[in-house]
Amino acid sequence: MRILKKLLVRIILLIVAAGILCGSVVAVLGYLMYRDALKEQSLEDKVAEVQADPSYTALADLPEIYLDAVVAVEDHRFEQHCGIDIIAIARAAWNNIKSWSLREGGSTITQQLAKNLYFTQERSFIRKAAEVFMAFRLEQTYSKDEILELYVNSIYFGDGYYCVRDASAGYFGKEPADMTDDEATLLAGIPNAPSVYSLTANPDLAAQRQQYVLQQMVKYGYLGEEEAAAILQN
Repeated sequence: MRILKKLLVRIILLIVAAGILCGSVVAVLGYLMYRDALKEQSLEDKVAEVQADPSYTALADLPEIYLDAVVAVEDHRFEQHCGIDIIAIARAAWNNIKSWSLREGGSTITQQLAKNLYFTQERSFIRKAAEVFMAFRLEQTYSKDEILELYVNSIYFGDGYYCVRDASAGYFGKEPADMTDDEATLLAGIPNAPSVYSLTANPDLAAQRQQYVLQQMVKYGYLGEEEAAAILQN
């Protein structure tokens, strides 16, 4: 019995050691990818490139309900974390282990911005590690408002719209500031899966996603239940 216990302990230690080793290799390779990305173009230059787009829209020109909807559905701990959300990562990791896939990433708004600025949509642990390093750099360099502003000006909304202003003009024929509450919350749900929730391709699915957005807004205190219900009725 003692021999069996010792063998079991050794196996567990080997598994832990292998996990630490693999994690260290991924972290190093991710850091190298992050460093190479900055060598190719500095963060300041990349941000300036996004801000120079004629469609770039300042936070002050966006409806508050739209911004609240984005934070509620994408990263409700956005104001509290330093670039990564440990709770969301742990939940995603557990779900990925159960499904033997990389379906969930637990990405914060800052991580998504890092990916949009520098990296591809490829799902790999190395790219994820690089994204984390870049997220830390973003948080050290820019304020939360600046990060959120860059995010909504660099995400994909489907149908060839790569920023909030183009999406608002393309889907609703109006400037972002003129969006109704219904349009703003509808638009906030699309970037999660643009090809799925595109208003031209799948309006019914987009409406279902909007209901989820409103549920999250109620859950995290951005809206009351009656307010959310009124938005759906309009």
